[in-house]
Amino acid sequence: MKFGKVRNLEKELLSDNWYTLNKITFEYQREDGEWETQYREAYDRGNGATILLYNKEKRTVVLTRQFRMPTYLNGNSDGMMIEACAGLLEKGNAEETIKMEVEEETGYQIDNVEKVFEAYMSPGSVTEILYFFIGHYEDTMKVSEGGGAADETENIEVLEMEFQKALEMVKTGEIKDAKTIMLLLHAQISRLFGQ
Repeated sequence: MKFGKVRNLEKELLSDNWYTLNKITFEYQREDGEWETQYREAYDRGNGATILLYNKEKRTVVLTRQFRMPTYLNGNSDGMMIEACAGLLEKGNAEETIKMEVEEETGYQIDNVEKVFEAYMSPGSVTEILYFFIGHYEDTMKVSEGGGAADETENIEVLEMEFQKALEMVKTGEIKDAKTIMLLLHAQISRLFGQ
């Protein structure tokens, strides 16, 4: 593209009840060189991190199940979602955040994680960048039951399952969470389990 510049950007705060929702007014330079005024809303909830816990010897992954109100409002009859462990960044550090979230949500205490990629998850409306990790776990790393932080009303169920079963659950629609699907497919494409 020859043009595509932005100028005269203005923000108007619409809500800061949970995170922030801003109305953005700006001028955008079209490909014909003309400037046009555009309006967008952008939801800023911060950046996050997610991880696929895997065990090569057992050929298993650890996922979570929890209630997600937005999915319930959009046709998910019980609101329950099977997901990879994830959380919002603490102090901007993705690696430390995901280690902390793993222990809080799943009960596993892991030392080593590997960042595999990062992505904007819904770039048309949400500012969030999600950092994707993988991390090996063993039974001896289990230090608690997990389940999430009590003060965050998470009520998380920890699920350990065969990797192939998790892939099948993507096909059947039992796993519909984008970050989880992305991590499972990354594991398949990169032959994480040697398949």
